Amino acid sequence: MPDSEQTYSDYLPVTDAQGDSEVENRFPSAPIHTGSGKTRVFILLLVLAVFAVLAFYASRWKNDVVVTNVVIEGVSGIVAKDFVSRLLDYKGRNLIDVDVNELKAKVMQFPYVREAIISKELNGIVRIRLVERVPVALTDMDGRTMAIDTEGFIVPGKKELSGQIPKLLEVSGLTRLKTTEYGLQQLDKRDVEVLRQFLEALSETAYASLLIRELHFAGNNMTYCIAVQAPTRFIVGNDGNFKEKLKKFEIFWQKVVSKKSFGVFETVDLRFRDRIFTKDTVPSQVTQHSPL
Repeated sequence: MPDSEQTYSDYLPVTDAQGDSEVENRFPSAPIHTGSGKTRVFILLLVLAVFAVLAFYASRWKNDVVVTNVVIEGVSGIVAKDFVSRLLDYKGRNLIDVDVNELKAKVMQFPYVREAIISKELNGIVRIRLVERVPVALTDMDGRTMAIDTEGFIVPGKKELSGQIPKLLEVSGLTRLKTTEYGLQQLDKRDVEVLRQFLEALSETAYASLLIRELHFAGNNMTYCIAVQAPTRFIVGNDGNFKEKLKKFEIFWQKVVSKKSFGVFETVDLRFRDRIFTKDTVPSQVTQHSPL
């Protein structure tokens, strides 16, 4: 057989007479050192002891940390100062004794706070991150000006809110109110939705938002709005579609009201499709107007 040829046996390990592999003899297994079981237990106990000592001193250190400051975020400086003045009794307390849930319940008593996130920092600072309520309308309750926020909560008016409230729509006729867990009154969810839809449609008008100053809630789908310089009740109802109704309001105001005295109409009903019904102040009569 030629030298270049090899047989399968050429690749098999060579064994000696005792059957030991030549490869095994050439590369003996390295010794494995398992270590002492007692040493491992000792190291583990030592580590646990170190952690116990650290936990002990950390606990003592925490007990010695006191509240040095209450930091308010998310509101104006004036409101933050007012908050801190009411929470001064927390200063000097041990930080570990400050109950976050108890403090949050106290903070949520402030009517214009929608949400509060409270954290304790190891440098002695209690940090309160606030989310304020956003007023969207005003109302009068027992002679006091109150604000209505995006969720229908009724909160104290202009002077007690942190931001400068712009000229907001006035809302009246609110009867379906409930008291919430923090003592605030809230509109019925159906009235909240009517108000939300009306304000959204009003914000998209060309100039109705400059004319309409009040929305009065009434049952039997008779909710109406009142414009400046006119005692006329423009009936928009409670069933939505306010964008179309306000468009008819603008057309009627431009083509009819602006050409007559503001006191001519007692009511202008905008609820019907392609029709506007009016009722004169004197004499009492109902007139149907075709699309203008």
